[in-house]
Amino acid sequence: MKITIGRSDIADFPKLSLVDIDIKIDSGAYTSSIHCSNIEEITSDNDNFIRFKLLDPDHDLYNNKEFTTKNYSSRMVKSSNGIVEKRFMIQTEITIFATTFPIYLTLSERRDMKFPILLGRKFLNKKFVIDPIKKNLSFKLKQSTK
Repeated sequence: MKITIGRSDIADFPKLSLVDIDIKIDSGAYTSSIHCSNIEEITSDNDNFIRFKLLDPDHDLYNNKEFTTKNYSSRMVKSSNGIVEKRFMIQTEITIFATTFPIYLTLSERRDMKFPILLGRKFLNKKFVIDPIKKNLSFKLKQSTK
């Protein structure tokens, strides 16, 4: 049975040290993405890895923590303005509706966007049905169990 999710919600990303962060449900996007800055691909001793910071200094959850990982890939992604660009993608976890799911996130510069994280169709497919009138259904469930 699919879970009903609204147009936006609040979720946790435990491996990224993010708790109660705003997410936008975007059925128009294929991949999910997270706002990052200082995204760099680095080669050292024949090893490739990426380094990035999450969010912006003016975001409430910004912690200036630099993340590095060897576990990444890159793909060409068409942004909302139609421009195709190379983006790095990481696998992490999202906790929503009291369940932790694996999720792939592309690292994207979303400085001017209201929501730092978009959940796209690839993640939503076969798990959720979207009710655009509702919002924060997972967060309300989380608050009611406290």
